[in-house]
Amino acid sequence: MSKSALMILAQGAEEMETVITVDMLRRGGVTVTLAGLDGSSPVLCSRQVTLVPDKSLADALAEKPQYDAVILPGGLEGSERLSKSSVVGTLLKEHEKSGKIVAAICAAPTAFVAHGVAKGKRVTSYPSTKDKISSDYTYVEGERVVVDGNIVTSRGPGTAYWFGLTLIELLTGKEKAQQVEKGMLISGY
Repeated sequence: MSKSALMILAQGAEEMETVITVDMLRRGGVTVTLAGLDGSSPVLCSRQVTLVPDKSLADALAEKPQYDAVILPGGLEGSERLSKSSVVGTLLKEHEKSGKIVAAICAAPTAFVAHGVAKGKRVTSYPSTKDKISSDYTYVEGERVVVDGNIVTSRGPGTAYWFGLTLIELLTGKEKAQQVEKGMLISGY
């Protein structure tokens, strides 16, 4: 049975981080549900690109209350919306507690702070959001992706490929991650 991931899409999300991560995970054999925070309607992202969720977050959770990974894309407005959602907070806490992967890229680790998730863990984020990451975390600079137990964070649009590869490796193994990396010409070209 393939691993499952839930990517939560909110208005103002960073589209590259969303699409690259979903695409890579699907290439890696992970069943990904792109769930709209506010429903199943098209979502206007940070660079005025509209993405269409597979279904609403409510429907995704009704069908499957727990996934192998819950992933938050960045984008300042999108991250703020994720930070304000009690549904997202509950979901992140439940997944963290059960040892499932909880991942965020760019500004989205600020949602961890807002919901009290991943306290005491090593995390990274987009540089301008560093000051929003409280002393409850160990902030890491100079690494594209930071993994601390089941918590995965990354820096921004330019690190989305390595974020995706890391998630593939954690969910389906190093060999599959290497196949995806080779097939996409991320390195070794």
